[in-house]
Amino acid sequence: MARHGQLCVGIDPHPALLAAWGLADTVDGLRTFSLAALEAVGPLAAALKPQVALYERHGSAGLAVLEELLAAAAAGGMLTIADAKRGDIGSTMAGYADAWLRDGSALAADAVTLSPYLGFGSLRPALDLAAHTGRGVFVLALTSNPEGASVQHAGGDNSVARRIALAAGAENEGADGLGSVGLVVGATVGTALDDLGIDLTAVHGPILAPGLGAQGATGADLRATFGAAWPQVLATSSRGILAAGPDIAALRRATLDTLASLAAG
Repeated sequence: MARHGQLCVGIDPHPALLAAWGLADTVDGLRTFSLAALEAVGPLAAALKPQVALYERHGSAGLAVLEELLAAAAAGGMLTIADAKRGDIGSTMAGYADAWLRDGSALAADAVTLSPYLGFGSLRPALDLAAHTGRGVFVLALTSNPEGASVQHAGGDNSVARRIALAAGAENEGADGLGSVGLVVGATVGTALDDLGIDLTAVHGPILAPGLGAQGATGADLRATFGAAWPQVLATSSRGILAAGPDIAALRRATLDTLASLAAG
């Protein structure tokens, strides 16, 4: 983030985006889209965030494209966040951790998104493995979809989202700089952080903030929403940038414009 700015580009091969690029909704189209996006925006952004579901929908061949994308990004020195939103208990959670965070795994990314709604402690295998391998996790805390509030806001002053943030902060205690446990907090949550009494600066970890661009959030919105925690924020845009494709130069211009908007606030 210090080197490239506070932008994460989501690699989201939606069928509509593939069509807009003149590509078929096939494994070949998926591969062309993914590698072109990597070439165009990878060197400019702090991280890339492939949406795992949009690779899974193509079956094992789609996951093979994701493996190729992750390997190519790693070879180019680019950070990746696998947006998988995994969450389970016991040996099943350990299996997910092994897939996304183990050295030598074909699916290993630099970080993975996790769902804590079987209890934050259920994530222990992934938390421990991420710390061991020098990778990270982003735990869902406060999402901007309307349904999220029914769970995440529950508990009032002791809301589920606040307890997740406190648990993440405890994991990062003593870390040098930002710890390995980050949170996912939507860029369009408005006043929810203040309303629920959540202090993101106390998390001492990175904040992945989807919603920039096509979902309506601006750089100014992000600064207003996150306040003192703004330096921790990694803002995510996908369609807002990828819609400029398939032209590589146009994708790069869209990325640079988005970075400029974040820097200007």
